[in-house]
Amino acid sequence: MSAPLPYPALVASHAGIWLAGPDGRVGQADRREAMARAADTPHLLLNAPVTAARLGYPALSGLDVLELFAFVAPARFVVPSAAGLAGWLGLAMPADGAAEALFLRQAAGALLARVAPPDWAARAGAWNSAQSLARLGWGWAPLLLERIARPEAREPGLFESLRKWEETAPRPKPRPVVQGVGDVDAALDALRGERREVREGQRGYARAVAHAFAPRLSADGPNMVVAEAGTGIGKTLGYLAPAADYAAKSGGAVWLSTFTRALQRQLDAETVALFPDAGERAQRVVVRKGRENYLCLLNLEDAMQGAFTGRAGVFAHLVARFARYSRDGDMVGGDLPGWLPGLFSRGAGPALTDRRGECVYAACPHYRSCFIERAVRASAGADLVIANHALVMANAVRGRAEGQGLERLVFDEGHHLADAADGAFALALTGAEAIELRRWLLGPERNARGRRRGLAARLLDVSSYDEAGAAALEAVAGAARALPGDGWLGRLGEGVPDGPVEALLAAVRDVVLTRAEGVESGFTLETEIADPPGALVEAAQAAAGALERLGQACARLRARLLSVLDEPPDWLDAAAFARVTSASDGLLLRQQLLAAWGALLARIGGAGNPAFVDWFELVRHEGRELDTGVRRHWLDPTKPLADAVLAPAHGVVVTSATLGEQGVGEAHLAVVPRHFQVASPFDYARQARVLIVTDVKRGDVAALANAYARLIAASGGGTLGLFTAISRLRSVHARLADTLARQGLPLFAQHVDPVDAGTLVDLFRADPRASLFGTDALRDGVDVPGESLRQVVLEGLPWSRPTVLHAARRAANGGAAYEDALVRRRLAQAFGRLIRRADDRGVFVLLGPAVPSRLLNAFPPEVGIERVTLGEAVESVSGFIGAGCAGDGAPVSMIGGSREA
Repeated sequence: MSAPLPYPALVASHAGIWLAGPDGRVGQADRREAMARAADTPHLLLNAPVTAARLGYPALSGLDVLELFAFVAPARFVVPSAAGLAGWLGLAMPADGAAEALFLRQAAGALLARVAPPDWAARAGAWNSAQSLARLGWGWAPLLLERIARPEAREPGLFESLRKWEETAPRPKPRPVVQGVGDVDAALDALRGERREVREGQRGYARAVAHAFAPRLSADGPNMVVAEAGTGIGKTLGYLAPAADYAAKSGGAVWLSTFTRALQRQLDAETVALFPDAGERAQRVVVRKGRENYLCLLNLEDAMQGAFTGRAGVFAHLVARFARYSRDGDMVGGDLPGWLPGLFSRGAGPALTDRRGECVYAACPHYRSCFIERAVRASAGADLVIANHALVMANAVRGRAEGQGLERLVFDEGHHLADAADGAFALALTGAEAIELRRWLLGPERNARGRRRGLAARLLDVSSYDEAGAAALEAVAGAARALPGDGWLGRLGEGVPDGPVEALLAAVRDVVLTRAEGVESGFTLETEIADPPGALVEAAQAAAGALERLGQACARLRARLLSVLDEPPDWLDAAAFARVTSASDGLLLRQQLLAAWGALLARIGGAGNPAFVDWFELVRHEGRELDTGVRRHWLDPTKPLADAVLAPAHGVVVTSATLGEQGVGEAHLAVVPRHFQVASPFDYARQARVLIVTDVKRGDVAALANAYARLIAASGGGTLGLFTAISRLRSVHARLADTLARQGLPLFAQHVDPVDAGTLVDLFRADPRASLFGTDALRDGVDVPGESLRQVVLEGLPWSRPTVLHAARRAANGGAAYEDALVRRRLAQAFGRLIRRADDRGVFVLLGPAVPSRLLNAFPPEVGIERVTLGEAVESVSGFIGAGCAGDGAPVSMIGGSREA
């Protein structure tokens, strides 16, 4: 066993603070002593931002063991806790905070010991990387350089070592395939193997969805299957089996679309049974996400060459280590640990991805190594492409325009399909959107670096050698100055907008502040476009004129660029050709955006289109203004979904455990889909209870905190607490975290802990006595089977927020009945977090004094539902789960001013 690193260590949790000295002595400390010691001498830490938050300290420097892990084991994951590290390193798990302080010394020593042996799997590039990190002052670098042998010969640099993609011939059209019942059953049996029991519901489900992979029956629309299958049926294998069988026999691709990253990871893991050989699997299965998820190599190069300094520079070099070993460069839900960006500045991660549409494509020196381009080309030849709803919609629209639509689609988590379409087909003319367009055209006004210098810099060849091109570029630059520039929000607040688009935004802001309710709340405000004042109409007309002139200038420049490409002059070498092509494609997208903005502005002072809902918005967070502008959404977003995505396909499956009354676009198709429904195989009468607590007053935070404290204690942790308001979540967490931690019941919280949601779920899953608070993202996206999740507590009915958009849709879809359907679906999703396996047991608790009976059919019909007092609920939870173990059943003393019985 490796020797512990003889450094001091600091552990701070809700349960207390512990300091371990270099000599191994451990003692508890208060916040003041801990902060003084940490400021004087670097300490070993585990997740410095979380430790700082526990101390109430704005920032904390030290030797973070997680950063060392990221260097030693790049592109590998560990749950960012002492228990997680212990499991990964094969060390004994610390029993308490004092043991954890000593454990950090042991874990650091074990990690450092891994870099010395010659067979260390991540040795390539490590010595040079450590040298660079030493120059940045990274505390771990000297310790690593003492142990890493200097390479005898020059090692290839990162960008030399990355795998290059190759162009391949387009795949032929898929062959027609007819899958018999025997084919589907055999495919399912082969995928399921001996590790899973036979489920007749799953077999019927697989046979039903196979219809989507049969030869298309109508030229008017796809073979469509809408399949609702209860939790536990095994939907994933149920559609994966016929999809993989179809792809293998037809030579075609199937796009498997999800809404959450968690299901993408699950799907990817399930394909190992299909393709055990990693090399074959890499060719046959590709995970695709939006560009903003992937590491941009040009951004990384800029960062490593000085664009990032200090802590941000350390992050860049750790990401470079990740890039060398990553499967696909996915920085969001891929093999970059979700906790790593959170150890550094908030914007460090996004700054290394292509979030602003500034990719120069073939003009990039790293184009042949680009993770995004590699994924695009890999998916062109893959059998199964695992993507998300938004990307599938974008690719389907783009492919249809190019005559290459997506033929076979499976939409899992289909209850989110309308929501995804709502975002994909929406339009916004806001300050943030407009300034991004200006920056793409003109470049940023300050700190210009690399390709972020606007069109003129990227098309320097054109402006230097082509007189007509230079004139067109100048015209675009002149017209683009009508868009908002840096500091636009401040100018709006001061009443001195600069230019016609800023004047429009100022007029919109004034109308919202005049008409909207809740101006004093500090939160986002909105108001309908109705009887706009004359000044706003005039501002909209002026802005529309400016946008039209910009669109015309972009069209002229694009026309000139296309003519240069059609008859290439001598000065147009390969690199210049790539830059001109990229700019031409980008200009076309911006022309389309400008035209859509013009149509939206025509609505102000003009007639509304009944297909759309338009409104003004002022985005605020805790009183701080962030954005303002005009928004447009489809009244029914499944209509463009059906027209652009579903109708051109040959086969479509839409599936979920809770489709219920939710439309998925089938009403807008000329074909009639096949519907399939199968109930969950779980014995809910035995495995679950639903308790409606009637004596917790809505809005009483002290009473709410008291209820959560008693219920968590009764279940011994293992509780997912769901809130409908972030403010209440924070208030309840503040009252409970310390008290529960002292009982050995850790409490994690979204919107409180400086950790991403995925990592919070990992921490929750890893500790059966932990509890997790969250909002709607956790209501729909958590899959925690087993003992770690045995109670779900919902703080109230999840009614919709009263927005302009919701009001319009409610009025168009049956009023109260529409709202009830939405609430039932949310309740069903929340309940669905509870029972994930046949041996799970759990209680669903809804805190609501007046829950209407008409909503209770959201729960499985056989589950027992009781209306009880809080005291009765606590007794029922303790008895049913068999937990009564929190603090050996001792009562929690005072929680938020309420005494527990």
